[in-house]
Amino acid sequence: MMFGFTEEEFSLFGMTVGVAAFMLYMLFIIGQLAWESKAGKFGTFVIFLGLAFGMLGFVAKGIIQWVISS
Repeated sequence: MMFGFTEEEFSLFGMTVGVAAFMLYMLFIIGQLAWESKAGKFGTFVIFLGLAFGMLGFVAKGIIQWVISS
C-alpha cells in the first residue's frame, strides 16, 4: 500500500493521468518547435504528423483495448 492505494490502482493512475499529461507536454514541445522554426501551416502539419504519429498509435491501442474488453 502506498498512500492508501494498491499497486494496481497506483499503476492504473500512472498509466492514465501520468501518460496523458506527458503526451500533452510532448504536444506542447512539438508546437514550440514548429513555432520557433517558423515552419508555416504546412510545415507545422508535417512536424505534428511526423512527431505525434506514435502518440496517435498509443491512444488508438488504448481505445481498441477498451472496446474489446467492453
